[in-house]
Amino acid sequence: MKELYREYLSPEIVSRLARLDLIAKYVVEGYITGLHKSPYHGFSTEFAEHRQYMSGDSLRYLDWKVYGRTDRMYVKRFEEETNLKSHIILDISGSMGFRDSGSVTKHRYGCILAAALTMLMIRQRDAVGLVTFSDALQTYIPPRSVQSQLTEVLKALSAAEPSGTTVTKTVLHSIAERLKARGLVVVISDLILDHKDLIRGLRHFRYNGHEVLVFHILDPMELRFDYKDETKFIDLETNERITTQPWHLRRDYLSMYTQQLSSLVRALHEISVDYTRLTTDIPFDRALTEYLAKRKRLY
Repeated sequence: MKELYREYLSPEIVSRLARLDLIAKYVVEGYITGLHKSPYHGFSTEFAEHRQYMSGDSLRYLDWKVYGRTDRMYVKRFEEETNLKSHIILDISGSMGFRDSGSVTKHRYGCILAAALTMLMIRQRDAVGLVTFSDALQTYIPPRSVQSQLTEVLKALSAAEPSGTTVTKTVLHSIAERLKARGLVVVISDLILDHKDLIRGLRHFRYNGHEVLVFHILDPMELRFDYKDETKFIDLETNERITTQPWHLRRDYLSMYTQQLSSLVRALHEISVDYTRLTTDIPFDRALTEYLAKRKRLY
């Protein structure tokens, strides 16, 4: 029998809920439950509330209950104790509104992922902020680690709608100029944009000392392109329309797409940017694990 926590990580199931705060809660709690049940204990849930006692720490903050149970010394952590400043940069351009064979649009998947990451980060007492962009910077919420930050980020995500074109030539540079303290930059996008401009923008973050993690969000049909009928394609950013017989184009499309993607991934690796491809039918635990693995490498 499929374990219940797996359902909480399914885009198809959690997307049926209207409230983003409930979705984020189910995803994060389902993920943590999965960690408990996993035979691979790469991450401890103790990260959320405690840190190991270090010489010089005040004994007034020692958690005696944990010490009594485990004979290990941990101090309680507080909201002002921030291990990492993270910035989630979410693409909300028109192309993110696409959905074909996936259970949710790329935009909805990206918003849920951003919400779950925010909740997980705040549980870790990390500071997290949100940036949304399309052809211009739309939302900027500076990173904070207090619980009220989650409410502010979720409110912004709930209000975001996919629209406009994706222009990174100046947007990413303007964002990089705003982010003063070094930290982790998490980019969530379908990467339907000028790849040279993207690399230049991400190189700016790297030059400023930030670590960068890119989540590439795709609908499954964008990878398969196995349409069976004559199809009208609409550019969600320019409204340009074309009707064609896709099966005649499939081989060339897949060849060109594979080449472009391989070239992009190589360019990202050359500037030490981590890349993860996700389709909108993939459970959210994969992305959360990639984030925690990245975070673990930073310490």
